[in-house]
Amino acid sequence: MDSDLYRDVTDFAHDTPSWVQHLFELWTEVGLVLFGVLFVVGWWRARRAGSSAMALALLAPLATAAAYICSEVIKALIDEERPCRAVKGAAASLITCPANGDWSFPSNHATIAGAAAVALALAWPRIWLLTVPMALLMAFSRVYVGVHYPHDVAVGLILGTAVAFLVAKAGARPVTSLVESMRTSRIGAAAWFAGPGAPLHARR
Repeated sequence: MDSDLYRDVTDFAHDTPSWVQHLFELWTEVGLVLFGVLFVVGWWRARRAGSSAMALALLAPLATAAAYICSEVIKALIDEERPCRAVKGAAASLITCPANGDWSFPSNHATIAGAAAVALALAWPRIWLLTVPMALLMAFSRVYVGVHYPHDVAVGLILGTAVAFLVAKAGARPVTSLVESMRTSRIGAAAWFAGPGAPLHARR
């Protein structure tokens, strides 16, 4: 395990000003909410885009949820103790160490952030300039506040990225067909949810 690197990061965290610590403590939780906001913005934006773009926007939160489930399954199989309890001589975690049984590997936060960053970028290409740094900062923050090893967050990012790509690949065609059906539906709520799609001149 990368206990030495964990100690280095947590020592660094304790050497930073208190306002920086508070920002990281805030980001490690609020960052996930911001990804949720981006899901909503991406869906709203895709209402006036092509059916495939809307399909990817709808798949983004589903891919993130699937990545989270995969992370939870792996956690139940690995049973890795949190570093804030297991690493001797490490600085105290900046936030409360999760309870016994809330395992460390992989990081759920990093997995969710990695999946959300990639899934959003697939639906909204230029947004990666925002979502990728957000995901990396989320992953680092989990080590910084002392509740994960570096390998926990690295694997979480990789897992989230892989699941997002797989869900987008597997779901793109059927969800695109669903969106096209919704856009021509006589059910007002379904048609509103899917949006009018791209203008005719933009489809040529």
